[in-house]
Amino acid sequence: MRPAALHDHARVFFRGTPYPTLVRQPGGRVEGALIRPTPAALAALRHYEGATYRLIPVCVQARQGWRRARAWMVPQRLAADLEWPPARA
Repeated sequence: MRPAALHDHARVFFRGTPYPTLVRQPGGRVEGALIRPTPAALAALRHYEGATYRLIPVCVQARQGWRRARAWMVPQRLAADLEWPPARA
């Protein structure tokens, strides 16, 4: 795993669930990690994420510079306007 940042996006709730998704948000930034899963690991991830999440092409900033990647996201219409995880009081 290598640290990476996805610019112009935010992590929000997948509407009606306790799970996150990503949405485009100008000026936003989501910290994450780059991985290169084996075919078996990718199949397991697809099963875990379910049919609603899709792998969407993105460009992330890593230590080595900008990299093409894919991120799990649900369709925009299924994303809530609430930040995930919620801010603690």
